[in-house]
Amino acid sequence: MPIDFEAVYALLLREIKIYFREKERIIAIMVSPLLFLFVVGRGLSGHSPVPGYTYQQFIFPGILCMIVLFTSITYGLYIIWDKRLDFLKEVLVAPISRSTLFFGKALGGTVGATLEALILLIIGAAFILPVGALQFVGAAALGALFSFLLVNIGLGLGARMNSMEGFGLVMSFLTWPMFFFGGALFDLSGAGPWLRLASYLDPFTYCVDLMRWVLLGWGAFPAGLDLAAVLLCTAGTAAWGIVSFGGLQQTR
Repeated sequence: MPIDFEAVYALLLREIKIYFREKERIIAIMVSPLLFLFVVGRGLSGHSPVPGYTYQQFIFPGILCMIVLFTSITYGLYIIWDKRLDFLKEVLVAPISRSTLFFGKALGGTVGATLEALILLIIGAAFILPVGALQFVGAAALGALFSFLLVNIGLGLGARMNSMEGFGLVMSFLTWPMFFFGGALFDLSGAGPWLRLASYLDPFTYCVDLMRWVLLGWGAFPAGLDLAAVLLCTAGTAAWGIVSFGGLQQTR
């Protein structure tokens, strides 16, 4: 069955309304990135490999991607919650495809994660790293792309799991290694061979590096390679998410 864009819009609108009703969620998700940015970034005073930028400014693109990572993958919890409510039962019997349901949920999660990233981007632009209008727009666009990639992972996991506790354990096991191996806090060129290998296999690495190209004009890899890797991973996670939603069932 083809994608029903009206149904996608309806699902997207529902997710946006839920997001704005949960104001405490916006505050809670900001705590860790702000601690890394203002405590770790300023307190450690590490070396910045980018001439003309402080260590705090160097890690800012990585922390910006961090908030996208944690907000996006955590979004998979909502599909587990929907499994326990009559809402998912009504959607599953509706004449729409599972791909329509997936894209509606994924776009809703993307909007929420992008808004979180925009809040941090505004804070960072005001207190840490001044950015121009084109840089701001570019960073916001990349944040939306990265969030879609990562929301796909969260939704794919959520579709295959029935326990919120189990999802929380898997999420912690997945997100923290992705963050630390992604080079958000250090220069990959100075890392050991095993750490570099893990970083090369981590899709989050290319998100961070591409964000650094936009905000700092510097990256560990060519910008074209970063973009190609991100787009390839986005297509792969979207396909996996659609397949995962194909077996989605209501639970009690």
